[in-house]
Amino acid sequence: MKRSIWILVVFLLGSIVPAKAQELQCEVSVLTPGIQIADPAIFNTLETAIFEFINNRKWTDDDFQPDEKIQCTIVLSITEELGNDRYRGNATIQSSRPVYNSDYQTLLFNFNDRDWEFQYVQFQPIEFQDNIFLNNLSALLAFYAYTVIGFDYDSFADKGGNPYFLKAQNIVTLAQNTSEKGWKSFENLRNRYWLIENLLNPRFKNFRSAYYNYHMNGLDRMYDDRNLATETITSTLQILNSINQQNPNSMIIQLFFNAKSEELLNIYADVPKTQKANAINLLTRLDAGNADEYQKLMK
Repeated sequence: MKRSIWILVVFLLGSIVPAKAQELQCEVSVLTPGIQIADPAIFNTLETAIFEFINNRKWTDDDFQPDEKIQCTIVLSITEELGNDRYRGNATIQSSRPVYNSDYQTLLFNFNDRDWEFQYVQFQPIEFQDNIFLNNLSALLAFYAYTVIGFDYDSFADKGGNPYFLKAQNIVTLAQNTSEKGWKSFENLRNRYWLIENLLNPRFKNFRSAYYNYHMNGLDRMYDDRNLATETITSTLQILNSINQQNPNSMIIQLFFNAKSEELLNIYADVPKTQKANAINLLTRLDAGNADEYQKLMK
């Protein structure tokens, strides 16, 4: 079912006239701390090239209205010039979607990729093909485009993002022979390989169901029944806790809290202590880095 239809059915928005349009509305920033080259304008050109590649390409077969476009950001920080038009740096990729009946945007995906190494020749177009590894820059951008779309679709339908996570997985497979880092299982436990592996691994299928439930039956129901919506969100934390017990220190759990920790602090700030105690206990276990902030909610 198309994303626009999910919104129509669930939110009763009335009839929508399909209009073919790209899916992503992505803001792109290229930063160059400490980089000094003869012509720094190359990075302005790179920023424009990435923007056009992400926003002007059609990534799905679905039709999007302008106000349905998926909001995302890419902040690429180039830290080293390697020579021969090659660069190294890191990138933060985020995406969000609106919560029903509010002006609030919930963060869906928030990831810092520390293994960006690529070649870019000024004014050369960024080219990509789904079934061929052409270069690392286009592979990186396409991987995250599909991943962002997958998370968005997962927030509207249980495992709705599967087709796009599979496309991202295909890019990982095609990249196995490249020398650039971030694509292989043995390089580290928090890279692109493990990101998509966790999302598609049957061991984590309950994570994706909980992710859908958190958004559609939790956040999107806050306006109608805040108490019931909060209980639903607590139930998703219980599912995440069960997953974490079976798969300690998994990337997918950390990824969830990278996006949701601040939001969860706000959700439980105004909940009666008797209702929030179980949630705070779960949050403290699942998101140890923010344990002190969660515990403050009980005071």
